[in-house]
Amino acid sequence: MSPSEIPADPLAPRATPDDAVLLTARGIRKSFGDNEVLRSIDLEVRRGEVVVLIGPSGSGKTTVLRSLNGLETPDAGILSFDGGPDLDFAAKVTKQGRLAMRDRSAMVFQQHNLFPHMTVLENVIEGPVRVQRVPKAQAIADAEALLERVGLAEKRDAYPFALSGGQQQRVGIVRALALKPDLLLFDEPTSALDPELVGEVLKVIKELADEGWTMVVVTHELGFARQVADEVLFMDGGVVVERGAPGSMFTNPREARTRQFLDRILRPLD
Repeated sequence: MSPSEIPADPLAPRATPDDAVLLTARGIRKSFGDNEVLRSIDLEVRRGEVVVLIGPSGSGKTTVLRSLNGLETPDAGILSFDGGPDLDFAAKVTKQGRLAMRDRSAMVFQQHNLFPHMTVLENVIEGPVRVQRVPKAQAIADAEALLERVGLAEKRDAYPFALSGGQQQRVGIVRALALKPDLLLFDEPTSALDPELVGEVLKVIKELADEGWTMVVVTHELGFARQVADEVLFMDGGVVVERGAPGSMFTNPREARTRQFLDRILRPLD
């Protein structure tokens, strides 16, 4: 992606909500040794939509995200973004194809993954300047606007060690936004935070959802999922057991395994 293709407004999602399909995944499989982690995963994400993946630990949710972002290479299946070629992983996918796929999305990790030797500002502009070749002055201006957006303007010159966990995660979100992705991927973004810091991160993600950013979110915060999701997928054992709108999923799930999971996790919160 050239700098001329990057929207001028750093706060605006690249994928404007229009109900068109942005991403399709068909038959995605992934094994690590003898452990089959994903068993024929199908997923469709529309522009401006929030898809939430829930399920027990080890069900394959993170591997789905990493496959969508190109951090993991599926053993089989097809991934396609609108306007791009289908990537068929049963055949040979070129490095160029994987990089083109990675350019369409940005991930926010559980553990922040900030560079400890860089300031907040340097962390945010690293990708746009080094990977996307955005002029440094423009990258700084965009980064400052994004930091202001999440209430961290005064932390631009701070190092990660001087930030709280919630502040570090908000910087991680800004770093992803600075890449102007079509698709934001969140891998349990609050799981490493102290309970009192969870709300500040969820608030930012909810505001992004309200603004029309396209997102796939893995989370154990089921009350939050019920608020922001357009579609919820319940995964277990490397498969999608059930999918549906949050209203029906959380109040009247069809599958016994989904009901069992929600009875254990969600009901105590009501």
